[in-house]
Amino acid sequence: MKAAVQSELPMLKGERLASLPDDLFIPPDALELFLEDFSGPMDVLLYLIRKKDINILALDVSDITDQYINYIELMDSLKIELASDYLVMAATLAQIKSRMMLPTPSEEEDEVDPRSELIKRLQEYQRYKTVSEDLANLPRLERDFFASLAGLPSFKEHEEPLNISITDLRQAFLEANARPKYKNEHTIEFEELSTQERIALILEILSKRNIVQFFKVLKKAEGRQGVAVSLLASLELAKDGKVEIIQNEDSNHMYLKTIREATA
Repeated sequence: MKAAVQSELPMLKGERLASLPDDLFIPPDALELFLEDFSGPMDVLLYLIRKKDINILALDVSDITDQYINYIELMDSLKIELASDYLVMAATLAQIKSRMMLPTPSEEEDEVDPRSELIKRLQEYQRYKTVSEDLANLPRLERDFFASLAGLPSFKEHEEPLNISITDLRQAFLEANARPKYKNEHTIEFEELSTQERIALILEILSKRNIVQFFKVLKKAEGRQGVAVSLLASLELAKDGKVEIIQNEDSNHMYLKTIREATA
């Protein structure tokens, strides 16, 4: 004995009905549900194959064709508009089914399997469908998670007023005015070096020896200024033909050498 299932009665204007009205009209198709939603005939075929849990390569065209035709008839009975693609697929399945049922002549044993083209299309469609489902299952912004933006709160700067009296200002002014004033100046005078004096010094050194290193004519206390004056003096003597400036290829040292005048 089947247990009676009590359905919950609807509400009308905020009050639940004690019983259904006697004149209530329910259309014949109102309670029919169409649960599956397919994007095309290939999607229907793939659903039927998965439902039977069979391998696509071992496809039973006869069984799949019958199920597909039943699905088309169901859509027609539910007054769902059929696209032409569904009817084309029905005709294709019927053609393949008829070819599979016909006996194959012995001279045509090498004929191509009529299911091969359909199986190839199903495999390709299955790959694309699997990839699209994997992409749809990836976490998506505004669907699976939501970005939150947290801004910094605004802070009001609290400035303490300066409580300075006129007496404090007067005292600060007197202290600043009483500080010692340093106005002493110290001037550093640099000793000017003479190029002529340095020329005379070089000639004096070369009078005692024929050749001398350049750094021998420098004075450490004179610094860079002394180097510059000594170099100018050496160049002046070389221009006048009195000394020769020599530098070895394997050494960074520079030498000054006296040029002897040829005797008649």
